[in-house]
Amino acid sequence: MAKTQLNVRVDEGTARAARERALARGMSVNRYIEELVRQDTGEVGHTFVEAAADFMKQYESVFAEEFDTERASGRSEGRR
Repeated sequence: MAKTQLNVRVDEGTARAARERALARGMSVNRYIEELVRQDTGEVGHTFVEAAADFMKQYESVFAEEFDTERASGRSEGRR
């Protein structure tokens, strides 16, 4: 989908809050604002799935390591 630039003027407190919230979520201010608008227009499900996919991409190796370790230890305990 093509992107369009949208310039918005807000007070400094709102700008600071947007920057802080975006940083806390590990995303750009642009993406943060885009997601807020999507949520407001009813695309919450899509936004959730997108965020979940991003989360899994970021932490896939951690989950794989944890669950592979548990399976391996569970198998060895079951064989005793």
